[in-house]
This record gives sequence, C-alpha cells and structure tokens, in this order.
Amino acid sequence: MTEPLWIKDPIATLGEGAERGVVVADGRIVELVGTGAEPVHPVARVFDASRHVVTPGLVNTHHHFYSNLTRTHPDGINKPLMPWLEALYPRWAGLLDPDNYRLACRMALTELLLSGCTTASDHHAMFATGLEAAMDIQAEEAAALGMRITLVRGSRDLGVRDGLIAPANVVEPIDRILAESEATAGRWHDPAEGSMVRVAFAPDSPFTVSAELMRETAALAERSDCRLHTHLSERPEEIGLAIARSGKRPVDLMADLGWISNRVWLAHAIHLDDAEIATLGKHGVGVCHCPTSNMMLGAGICRTRELECAGVPVGLGADASAANDNSNLMECVRQALLLGRLIYEPGAVTHRDVLRWATEGSARCLGRDDIGAIAVGKQADLAFWTLDELRFSGAGDPLAALVFCGASSADRVMVKGAWQVEDGRPRGVDIDRLKHEHSAASKAFLERI
Repeated sequence: MTEPLWIKDPIATLGEGAERGVVVADGRIVELVGTGAEPVHPVARVFDASRHVVTPGLVNTHHHFYSNLTRTHPDGINKPLMPWLEALYPRWAGLLDPDNYRLACRMALTELLLSGCTTASDHHAMFATGLEAAMDIQAEEAAALGMRITLVRGSRDLGVRDGLIAPANVVEPIDRILAESEATAGRWHDPAEGSMVRVAFAPDSPFTVSAELMRETAALAERSDCRLHTHLSERPEEIGLAIARSGKRPVDLMADLGWISNRVWLAHAIHLDDAEIATLGKHGVGVCHCPTSNMMLGAGICRTRELECAGVPVGLGADASAANDNSNLMECVRQALLLGRLIYEPGAVTHRDVLRWATEGSARCLGRDDIGAIAVGKQADLAFWTLDELRFSGAGDPLAALVFCGASSADRVMVKGAWQVEDGRPRGVDIDRLKHEHSAASKAFLERI
C-alpha cells in the first residue's frame, strides 16, 4: 500500500481533465485534477511535475530481444527480410546461450524502459538446446526492472528439412511445443487486473509452421485463456503462398486455421486488401504496426487509417534489431507519424493518433484494459518527458513537441505507482557494466560460422 501521491501541475498530460495532474495511490490512478482544482483525496506526498509532459507508459507489442546481439551485422545490413534472416538465423541458432540471451533481454528491456515503455512483449521462438528456460529469463529480467511483460512463447515445427530457413536445432515437435507453452502459462500467466506478467502463444507465421501447429495452438489458447500472436502479411509474397496453399488470401487462410478472433494480434499486417481489413475489424483482431522495421527492410506501409476505421485495434512495436537496430519505442512513435504522412493527408494521422497507438491501442492488442491511458482506475504506469533540449525550444504544443521534435528518452518512468526511472537513470541498473558485458557478448556473433 502506498500513500497518495499528487503528480502536480505538469506542462501537459495525455489525459483529459488532468490539467493539474493526477493522484496516484496503491498502484492506480485514483483522481484526475482539472484546471483550477485541488485534489479531493488527501495527499501525503507531492511530486512537482512542472518540468514534465506526462503520458501513459508506452506499450510495446512486438519484438525479438535476442537480435540486439547482431545490431548492424555486416552480413545483415541493407537487405530485405528473407536475405537478412538467411544471414543471421545460423548465428542466432548456433550462438545463443542462457548468458548472452539474458544480457540481450536486459539490454532490450532497459532501452525500452528508458524510452518511456512500461509494458513489453517479445515474440521468442529460438528454443535451441540450453535455451529451454528463455521465458523464465525474460520474466526475471522484466521483474528486476519493475516492468510489465507479456511472455510471447513462440514456436516452429518446420525448418531446413522442410525447405524453409530455420535451422534444425530451433525446430520443435508439436507435442513439446504445446506442453512447454502450457507449462509457461501455468507458471507465469496472471490474468488479474494490474498483473505484471501475462503469456501469449505465437507460432512464427502460418507460412513457416504447419497448419496443425496453428490449429492446436489456437485451441490451447482457448483452454488457457491466453492471447495469440504471429507474423502476417509482412511480405507481398505471402499472398501467393496463401493462395497456393489454400486458394485463399492470408486472412481467409487464418480464418480456416481458427485464428480470426479478438484473442489475436498480428505483427505487421501490411499487405491487406479492403476485404481482409474488414474481416479483421469485424472480429476485433489487433495489428501491431512496426514502422521502423517496415522501413528498414523495405517491407511496405501498414494501412493504419483503414484498419482503425474498420475497428481494428492498432498498436506499435519496436521489432527486432537489424529490422530496427534499437529498442526505442518513442522513436517508433515519430516514425509511425512520418511513415503515415507518405500515404495520408496530415490531418488523417496526427501526433495524438500515434501516441494513442503506442499506449491505448497497444494495450488493446495485448488484451489489457487496465493500462494505456491516464484515467481513474487505470494502473499508474506513466512516462515523464522534459522539453529542456535544444530541439524543443520554441515548441507551442507540448504533446505535439514530443512527436514532431523527436523525444527519445524519458526523464522519469513510473510503473504501478513506483519510480523505475529517475533523472534518466533506470533503478538498479549499472548502465556502463551492461554496455560492456553486452558488447563483449555480441562480438561472438561477428565471427564466421
């Protein structure tokens, strides 16, 4: 139990009716303090937020933590998706171990936290020998940083022996995938309001795993009350693959596999036609927009406006290194705005839209209604941004300035009412040591294998 804290007089907030701030108690927002008002709740402490713009904590809905060990790898840069994967898969599959994987998770989560992210999710499907405890490692590292996390237990049952590119040592039999997925949910999934850890199940994509695995995983998610995630329509080639397999486009193929429901959120979803978008909206399927990754790999532009108009929850994801090369979700907010401006009029995708995608929209993708907004009853997950740098000088709209002028590092971050970043430093993390250890671990991935 925590004494009520008044976060007082911010420059601006992304919360209607909170012009003078919010009162936080017991990990929740208990009061919005409007213009000219004083808190109704008796407050024991006051935080002077007069230097800060306050937003909900950002929510990351797609990532691959381990790949930050191969940032700007010479064999991976300046390539589209499949050649990039072909170059790096053997390194990830052959060199990842519990120690370097833990460092990769710590690095990714720390970067996300410093970019104002309070809830992370990571699509992990690299369960080579020795990495059986990968989900436990993620949960432990998130707990050490005080972050919420959705453990996205990925899977592959097809690989090089089936004409695909996944190395044999990261391919698992279906019975083991289902057993380990169920065990992960039993160990970590907490569906309660305000929970710190939840679990989702995530075959890599319908084109890299079997139809049986897709169907069995969907059935397991129903039994376990967990969410479902996968890559879909990241490449235009997937349309031809889906038609060759089923005579149908990707979304209709997913429907045949039992994957069109409000339990599902999809990564990328770029190459969709109007009918597919309508189907996703009708059934409440979420989409994680990965703007930086999509640009880096030349994958295309997600039709965010049409998706939202159809009723699709749209969130944001940092995605993997080499498809992004950092884990900064606030930078992705700006990239989402700029990428949207290539196909929409300026008023159609605004700074408030992209901030909403990174907060409320992402929360909806993860099936959470307790985070992602500054409102009474929501969890007290907040990011605090200063406008002290030269780039913000003269800014007239503080919230717009965060996006247009390029905010990238939060000054403070609060999760469940507790400070996890203060004065730009994450609590309990030796940044210099982390950089040194992570850099040393990544050197092995530069060697020829």
